[in-house]
Amino acid sequence: MLTLHIGNKNYSSWSMRPWVLMTQAGIAFEEVLLRFDSFDPDSQFKRQATALSPSATVRVLVDGELVVWDTLAIAEYLAERFPDKALWPQAVAERARARSVCAQMHSGFGALRQHFPMNIEASLAEVGARVLREQAAVAEDLQRLQSLWQDLLVSHDGPLLFERFSIADAFFAPVVMRLQTYALPVAPRVRQYMDAVLALPGVQQWVAAALAEHDFRPFEEPYRQAPTPR
Repeated sequence: MLTLHIGNKNYSSWSMRPWVLMTQAGIAFEEVLLRFDSFDPDSQFKRQATALSPSATVRVLVDGELVVWDTLAIAEYLAERFPDKALWPQAVAERARARSVCAQMHSGFGALRQHFPMNIEASLAEVGARVLREQAAVAEDLQRLQSLWQDLLVSHDGPLLFERFSIADAFFAPVVMRLQTYALPVAPRVRQYMDAVLALPGVQQWVAAALAEHDFRPFEEPYRQAPTPR
């Protein structure tokens, strides 16, 4: 049995990607939560994460004696381990393009990710508007992201980036949550894509669990001192 070690669902975008991928694809796994208590070296979270992998972070997949701790590496391993799930697009060119956009997400959009940390429980429209006004790099990332998605979506009739669900959609699912939390302005076709991702059963299960956590972590909340009632 595969085991996926994750952090708090409300905050951990790195954990969300492989969890949604495996859940949506119907890959059975056991989930182990490493609760965020602190990221200090002597915290329980860091001690547990360090014992799992050299990265000392979460999303860690364990398959017997094998430990895989990078999100893209986990996705590639699952694609090889479960070829019948067709986690990448079938066509060679589309598969290469999907890998390219996943790699771009993996290492890019730094300003957007820095200023808009994932926080599924929160509703921070005012913060979103202010950051867009004050941070040109964030606005540039948002435009680049929308252009990327729209270029992919116009090439077919399906609701997702490569028509049917793929690793690419799992990779961008946390970004969809960010756009939702901070109420960022997006083009109509981008909004349609966001709605399609939010409707995925795997994403809905993750969101429901995130909302049920009620585990406020102040060091993950740069914009709030406490949760706001919803």
